Amino acid sequence: GQRQRVAIARAILKNSPILLLDEATSALDSASEEAIQQALDRLMVGRTVIAIAHRLSTLHNFDRIIVMSAGKVIDDGSPEELRNRPGLYRDLLAKQYGKASTLHLGSKKADEKHVA
Repeated sequence: GQRQRVAIARAILKNSPILLLDEATSALDSASEEAIQQALDRLMVGRTVIAIAHRLSTLHNFDRIIVMSAGKVIDDGSPEELRNRPGLYRDLLAKQYGKASTLHLGSKKADEKHVA
């Protein structure tokens, strides 16, 4: 988690309008992931962010998600759109969070539950 924190601190100091995140929360315990995610949420405001992530919780606040498989774009939309239609994104949500959780992940209701 320390390397991720240092990288985020550098990004904050650089104040770039474009931010590239490559597995920003990988290999973190839950407490560290939450701290990093909160810092990223603040950092992303007003910036263009390109993120590569397997942990879908990293992407729930994004405006648009492009789903790729085997080097090809297979789906594209907002988290809500992708969550509500059949496809790889929804399948991965179900695997990571369980079927019931996928219905509300990324909604204000789910965010409130996540923070509490």
